[in-house]
Amino acid sequence: MGDRSVPCAEDSACINRLHPDIPMVATADPGERIVFVSRDAFDLTLDPDEFSSAPAIPREGTGIVHALTGPVSIRGAKAGDVLAVKIESLEPAEVGWTEAGAFGFAGEQFGRDKRFIVWRINKDYAVSDALPGVRIPNASFPGVITTLPSERLLADILRRERELLEIGGAGLDLDPNEAQPSLLCGSEGTKAAECLRTIPPREHGGNMDIRYMTTGTTIYLPCYIDGCGLAVGDFHYAQGDGEVSGTAIEMGGTLTVTTRVVKEGPDLSHGPHYEGAASVLGIPSERFYAVTGFPLKEPGSIPANMAYLDSDRIAGLSNLSADLHLAARNALAAMIDYIVSEYGYDRAQAYIIASVVVDMRIGQLVDVPNVGVTAVLPLDIFVERGK
Repeated sequence: MGDRSVPCAEDSACINRLHPDIPMVATADPGERIVFVSRDAFDLTLDPDEFSSAPAIPREGTGIVHALTGPVSIRGAKAGDVLAVKIESLEPAEVGWTEAGAFGFAGEQFGRDKRFIVWRINKDYAVSDALPGVRIPNASFPGVITTLPSERLLADILRRERELLEIGGAGLDLDPNEAQPSLLCGSEGTKAAECLRTIPPREHGGNMDIRYMTTGTTIYLPCYIDGCGLAVGDFHYAQGDGEVSGTAIEMGGTLTVTTRVVKEGPDLSHGPHYEGAASVLGIPSERFYAVTGFPLKEPGSIPANMAYLDSDRIAGLSNLSADLHLAARNALAAMIDYIVSEYGYDRAQAYIIASVVVDMRIGQLVDVPNVGVTAVLPLDIFVERGK
């Protein structure tokens, strides 16, 4: 399902908001192959021969994000079940893109020089005229894989994210601009004030952007409504852990999955689980199993390691206690400096390279006050020295 030859607004299988009332576009049996044809996150049409780089993405606004394909009803699945989704294959499109700017991780520090580049893609690697000497191997995966929320979960999400915004927390408000399906979520839609943006991941899955959720792995998603409402999109050709510039190598493609309904599955109240061959992790183990966690907490509780932040002392300190965000900023800064000095790319190019291949990993969490983050750069991407 899905048709990349037309814009999202003209494709009945394209959605970019989440709501339990979004109608299913297909029904599949457990075990049946489901083929999703999906466009890139911004629904762009690009020609690498026309331009390889630009100061910014060639479209205004983020209302289209993410252009997903679905939802699909899984026959026999009921609210309360777990949906096991196995990724069988992901065939990439021929063109991709990456953008760097203030919207990325620590963007006010690293994304001041905006940049948009176009990639030429084949089944083995991606190259860009804007990054000579760099060749990125195929490590395709879907950034978004999700079920639809229930009415109860929807209400919880709307409340807690609104509370964050009201006190100046990071996040995005609801926006009916370019929302699909328009009859439900658009400016004149019946539920325009309830349709969720797809940018943050949540308990139902969504924009998890975990590169290990790739071909051969199985993702366990909660079913909040009968049929589950499986939707996918935001395909990435390659991404480093962290996706620090805010984008990976974004692309369209064709994703094939199979599903299995688990009646008494794992507890997914903290987020989806996934499993697969250890080879996708690059660790010395035959198999792996992982869980995901998001920054959610019970109302009224205060994490113990954050209690000291309710003071005027922070500005005067030169050392913060157990702050992974600051540690990650410093690791990324050191990596960007290294790529610039060692390979000759400018800082915007280095930021993009970091986003598509550098892994931001936690080293340790216990050596307080200085928890550690390490940034890992694969050197085989450099096929010739940058000039």
